[in-house]
Amino acid sequence: MTISQASHSGLESTVSGKALVDEKYNYNVVRQFSVMAVVWGVVGMAAGVLIAAQLAFPALNDIWQPYTHFGRLRPLHTNSVIFAFGGCVLFATSYYVVQRTCQTKLWGGILIPFTFWGWQLVILAAAITLPMGYTSAKEYAELEWPIDILIALVWISYAIVFFGTIVKRKTSHIYVANWFFGAFIVVVAILHLVNSASVPVHGLKSYSAYAGTMDAMVQWWYGHNAVGFFLTAGFLGMMYYFVPKQAGRPVYSYQLSIVHFWALISIYIWAGGHHLHYSALPDWAQSLGMAMSIILLAPSWGGMINGVMTLSGAWHKLRTDPTLRFLVVSLSFYGMSTFEGPMMSIKTVNALSHNTDWTIGHVHSGALGWVAMISFGALYHMYPILFNKAKMHSVKLINLHFWLATIGTVLYIVAMWVNGLIQGMMWRAYNDDGSLTYSFIESVEASYPGYYVRALGGAFFLTGMLIMAYNCYKTITVVEADDAQPVKA
Repeated sequence: MTISQASHSGLESTVSGKALVDEKYNYNVVRQFSVMAVVWGVVGMAAGVLIAAQLAFPALNDIWQPYTHFGRLRPLHTNSVIFAFGGCVLFATSYYVVQRTCQTKLWGGILIPFTFWGWQLVILAAAITLPMGYTSAKEYAELEWPIDILIALVWISYAIVFFGTIVKRKTSHIYVANWFFGAFIVVVAILHLVNSASVPVHGLKSYSAYAGTMDAMVQWWYGHNAVGFFLTAGFLGMMYYFVPKQAGRPVYSYQLSIVHFWALISIYIWAGGHHLHYSALPDWAQSLGMAMSIILLAPSWGGMINGVMTLSGAWHKLRTDPTLRFLVVSLSFYGMSTFEGPMMSIKTVNALSHNTDWTIGHVHSGALGWVAMISFGALYHMYPILFNKAKMHSVKLINLHFWLATIGTVLYIVAMWVNGLIQGMMWRAYNDDGSLTYSFIESVEASYPGYYVRALGGAFFLTGMLIMAYNCYKTITVVEADDAQPVKA
């Protein structure tokens, strides 16, 4: 990165007085999304621990039926952690980064608060309708058509605000983080509009506009790219801003970051077919999805290496800065999950892993290890700046959160990897006469130790999230003696 690019990106800028923070940028909406990210993080992860406990202790499914049954809480969990927690983090960080790197306030007038209140209304509607059983039954797109329309309105408003801010920027350079945020916003809009096309039957029920194999292909084109753009591209935008900022170092290779961007968005969009191996989907489409998934390893690891190498000359900071640890460990999990995904897309591997807990482990190595970890690091970086504090209330609590989150993630994914291998091997074991060696229920019984460990790992992770909520609350409300000192932004 050149000196001028670093200057334009805001990586070297500081705010010498607290009053300037609010005068120069619109941080009100960023504060709102940052606070609700923590709130929804607690809610979504608590739902995840509950459904993990329901699999370990099935009697828990009998409480307050049918609203707390696993089948109804599971989509509530996925929607709350992805779109409520993850979505609020993405709104907060993209609004924060685009202002600082473009050196201008958000543009959009009333659309700015509409994106916040509209998104909270979407989340509230999901929290009401999903436990009641209103669902389109599409993975990551379960919400019914009236809520889908609201999502579209909020998202279009989000795009207008984000790109309007870039248009009115005071710098000639568009920092690479905004490239990733921009791609995430545009592609998620396309994915949502296409996959959510439906024929309404009444106020809260509709049927997909597609049928059969076409419906499955559209759904997993959406489903995998929800991972690829909502949970990857957007969070890579966070990585390219917050890792250099927290480390106090420029991006290792700005040229690599641009190659990473174009390679990622060109390839990711084709990978969804690997979810439908050995299905009615034409074999060429399955193979295309597999091939693109394997190619995807190159740009994914290029981005991971770029992020890790940004710490060149700053590795010593990991000893004392738990916020930076969150950011760096998230990159490690990103590298691991983006290696595992292409391997699982290979048909012979998929024949063993598909429909097993191995897939659940893979998803959560990305969701907990990559998405949540980098979100925690970004939020810990922003909170003192947003609320005019010299630092977070307790660095010790950040450190405790880091270890709880890391241990919880490792317990979770290792338990699911082991379970997946056990299940896959048991399901494909045959006797000499061609009959199955094991019944399905025997594979379920063999999975129980893993379910106990998963629930424990989830409890660790949730405890860390609760500690973060307390730390953020104290940071906002308690006046510290050194809060009068200048805020480094």
